Amino acid sequence: QVQLVESGGGLVQPGGSLTLSCAASGNIFSFNNMGWYRQAPGKQRDMVASFAWGGGTQYADSVKGRFTMSRDDAKNTPTLQMNSLKPEDTAVYYCYVDTPSREYWGQGTQVTVSA
Repeated sequence: QVQLVESGGGLVQPGGSLTLSCAASGNIFSFNNMGWYRQAPGKQRDMVASFAWGGGTQYADSVKGRFTMSRDDAKNTPTLQMNSLKPEDTAVYYCYVDTPSREYWGQGTQVTVSA
């Protein structure tokens, strides 16, 4: 049974940077797509960045040019580099990996952008 665990969240000032990682407890041999979602208090969970074979990497308009998603091809997990962070980026960030058998989600990591 694969479990995903995010790390790298925390408190950062506006304009700062954070890198979120997603570790898998078991082996992920293949995937259809992977990426990151976030959920702010009182709001729905929204896509931040997503990679799919044949479709490349897509970003939410609000993070384009500031966030960069990469993949650990050995472990088939995503990473999210976040630059020029804004207070509106404050949310719980979740990684996910969609495999041929099922979809896996992490438990989330809090990112707070505040002066």
